[in-house]
Amino acid sequence: MIWQGRFDGEDPLYHRIFQRVSLENNYSNVSPNDFVLHGFAVDEGVKRNKGRVGAKDAPDIIRKNMSNFPVVNPQFSLKDFGNINCDDGNLDKSQNELAEKVTEVLKRGGKSIVLGGGHEITYAHYSGIKNAFPGKKIGIINIDAHFDNREPQESVGPSSGTGFWQIVQEGPINSLHIGIQRNSNTLKLFDTAHQYGMKYILAEELFFENLPAVYQKIDEVTASCDVLYLTICMDVFNASIAPGVSAAAYNGIFADSAFMHYFKHILKSEKLLAFDIAEVNPVFDLNERTARLAASLVNEWFLLK
Repeated sequence: MIWQGRFDGEDPLYHRIFQRVSLENNYSNVSPNDFVLHGFAVDEGVKRNKGRVGAKDAPDIIRKNMSNFPVVNPQFSLKDFGNINCDDGNLDKSQNELAEKVTEVLKRGGKSIVLGGGHEITYAHYSGIKNAFPGKKIGIINIDAHFDNREPQESVGPSSGTGFWQIVQEGPINSLHIGIQRNSNTLKLFDTAHQYGMKYILAEELFFENLPAVYQKIDEVTASCDVLYLTICMDVFNASIAPGVSAAAYNGIFADSAFMHYFKHILKSEKLLAFDIAEVNPVFDLNERTARLAASLVNEWFLLK
């Protein structure tokens, strides 16, 4: 049993998240404003991108670390539709499955949460959003050390590092990439970002005194879209607080007060309808430190809605 925690009583004042979760398989049960969860237990894209495999085991561990957080919203409801797998190496099939399920959720007014898995989650989640809102302008905020805008190699195909390249092949992109590391992206990847109009904020620019400039860039993306999608790759964080990732960043950012300010600013947007966490890797985690941080980030959305 994954969803379990401390039981203090049935009164709603005592409730924790595990007491508000329903395991589902019928999308007609999704009501407007429900949080709806899918696990993307896939790291085929990480393998193709030459990263450290193991992220496919993360969704259930993140769920376990979410379970015991207290519920603060009386109307809070979380519907869990289980995991999507990729046991046969057919990444396209798994991504299409997630996209179809996300579309079902959003068409019914639910808020989509996906726990990865590798960052190949991005193209799948985006595709589901696009199908749910044809003709709508989609804004993407990617908190990540990497642009993930590599062109797929013919011999390998799409991977965890190609999601944004795939997105821009379908039309103009409205994206902001927060936490980009100079030492984690080649000049080619920066050039690709510039060519396609992918806006970004370097990790070195994320300090408290610079928050007004960070807010301005976030607000520009939010104001120019109809639907907002937030994706976080956990390798954006310093290895001391997030050791269990597919590609560790030893000079990554911290979940400090500056981070929490702009992170909550994103979460408060009424346009935010989809949020995912990628590349928690339990194989390399220490005492589930990274999974706990990922769970806490998801819980911040619950606290604000």
